[in-house]
Amino acid sequence: MITEAIILAGGLGTRLQSVIGDLPKCLAPVAGRPFLSYLLDSSKKQGIRKFVFALGHKTDQIESFVKKSLPEGSYIISTEEEPLGTGGAIYKACGRAEGPNVIVLNADTYFGITYSNLAIIHELRKADCTLALKPMKAFDRYGAVEIEKQTVTGFGEKKYHKEGLINGGVYALSVSSFLHKSFPGKFSFERDYLEKDYRSGKFLAMVSNAYFVDIGIPEDYQQAQEELMAYIG
Repeated sequence: MITEAIILAGGLGTRLQSVIGDLPKCLAPVAGRPFLSYLLDSSKKQGIRKFVFALGHKTDQIESFVKKSLPEGSYIISTEEEPLGTGGAIYKACGRAEGPNVIVLNADTYFGITYSNLAIIHELRKADCTLALKPMKAFDRYGAVEIEKQTVTGFGEKKYHKEGLINGGVYALSVSSFLHKSFPGKFSFERDYLEKDYRSGKFLAMVSNAYFVDIGIPEDYQQAQEELMAYIG
């Protein structure tokens, strides 16, 4: 069982500024609550006991919210002094992690998978990284991920797909495997790790049709306003 999570919350959120103003993207209000609160509540219910927040943009606002939402000792703030990319931010946060494996979450995405199911695949098969994938139809905002018998076999570019599996932004990650790799200080977790190393490493996948929303653009942010509370109930 994995009881520790890294929450990647350092994004600029430029595409949402016209809607949420000066707020960090992860604190955008959804049905009267900051979006991050849904991630924290779901994670705690699923057994996450320790959080590492990878922050870089508007850190003070996010840290203030975290202090009010979580008990002291249950979280660590990992702050980048300059933009490190998603990979650099996760790499730095992994250096603060305590367990051998962590759940990694994007703070602007909600994917209602069962973490324990992801962890079982990841731990039993000793994977380097296990991705949660969402089946989707008629999409062009995401690239498609190809798999065979739970093993990642390819990543497609962002273009129109009639149907396919998208990266849902939730991962189980081996801390030691990731930290033992050589990366530049600033790099993309998706392009420079997942898409480059899946052939040489053990990259697995779990497909789930659980509720998914990414609030990164105004249209999907509005969708979250209408759906998220109903889904969580």
